[in-house]
Amino acid sequence: MKNITLLFVGLLIFFSVQCQNKKNNQQNTSKNMQSIYDFEMFDIDGNKVSLGQFKGKVMIIVNVASKCGLTPQYVELQEFYEQYKEKGVVVLGFPANNFGAQEPGTNSEIKEFCTKNYGVTFPMFAKISVKGDDIHPLYQYLTQKKLNGVGDFPVKWNFQKFIINKEGKLVESVEPTTTVTDSKFKSLIQSLL
Repeated sequence: MKNITLLFVGLLIFFSVQCQNKKNNQQNTSKNMQSIYDFEMFDIDGNKVSLGQFKGKVMIIVNVASKCGLTPQYVELQEFYEQYKEKGVVVLGFPANNFGAQEPGTNSEIKEFCTKNYGVTFPMFAKISVKGDDIHPLYQYLTQKKLNGVGDFPVKWNFQKFIINKEGKLVESVEPTTTVTDSKFKSLIQSLL
């Protein structure tokens, strides 16, 4: 009888500790969660920009490169931006040199290239890293479920798109080869307006 009582008490203690650990882990996860609006970035001209200025807008965050087979997507991104900006959608371009050294230029060279060749007017930001040991905290947030609360979405290549809703929550990550002209992509954006 004494052994059964000890076993019962031991099981109670074990399950109590497990429940407390689970509760602590959930609290720690929610404490680590931050909002997309908490990030301050440098634009392509070196000015500090709070992503909080895009509150209430649907954001399309895309890592871009000037010397990639997907670089012509700049045309579609610009047209999409022009078509949807009055509806509350903004495209944010983040140059990154993580894939095949396809964005080797300086910020001023990238800006000149995008303006001259593609007429880009959507907000462009300073070059950052979107993967690896030096991944920027914004992309840590976008790619890690423990931070964004939605899913793990490692960046696979240039022109991967992250969709943020009007409340600042990550909704989806879209493959680099899927363009903003894709009917499913447009339907998703329409559903967020």
